[in-house]
Amino acid sequence: MRALSTRELLDVWERGLAYAHERWALLLLAAACPDTTAQELERLSVGQRDERLLRLREWAFGGGFTSLANCPACAEQLELSFEADDVRATPPEESGPFRLNVGVHEVEFRLPDSRDLLAISAHIDVEEARLELFERCLRAARRGVEEVTVAALPPEVVDAVSEEMDRLDPQGNVRLNVSCPRCGHGWQALFDICSYLRGELDTWARRLLWEVHLLATAYGWRESDTLALSPRRRRLYVQMVNG
Repeated sequence: MRALSTRELLDVWERGLAYAHERWALLLLAAACPDTTAQELERLSVGQRDERLLRLREWAFGGGFTSLANCPACAEQLELSFEADDVRATPPEESGPFRLNVGVHEVEFRLPDSRDLLAISAHIDVEEARLELFERCLRAARRGVEEVTVAALPPEVVDAVSEEMDRLDPQGNVRLNVSCPRCGHGWQALFDICSYLRGELDTWARRLLWEVHLLATAYGWRESDTLALSPRRRRLYVQMVNG
């Protein structure tokens, strides 16, 4: 995997405008991983995918993060500041299959990947999406020597397998420990690098295009001229134009 240039990031942003998050992430990784096939990228577990997105974000924008969260107890809005290492976990080397015994049940499963996320993305009901995701990742389930369907599995078995998936692939389900300074309530806030990076890239791209427009109006420069400038020099020109 390699870092992307300003031009490449802008191209990915433009091409990805019509895509959902899951497809957008694959588009970004395809640009950064030219030696990896689309099928190989789709088969990465969610954590393996997100570990790569986290590295790309560090290369493009640095390792510091800021985000907002609302306290579920008092609705206070908090600003969170953290580093990449605070949300970094070790992704698995393999995506499965794995086996887990829960009471009299034995379940064989693999970890969720981008194909699964794309398949469930149309669901509005969260529980329906969760069950379909589980069913897609289930390879086999037995009660003793008897094969059983997903529908026949007790809820505690489904929950245990879901927890094991999170344990095996922690980068795919990153949560921040947050405490509200106003009411003292503590909770875990989900951090989704895919959504975070996409929003950040969108803000960056629109600001960059505004700078291109401003400098083209002032100096008659082409887009390629402005993009060839370092960010620092480009900002200095923008400051001079703005007086």
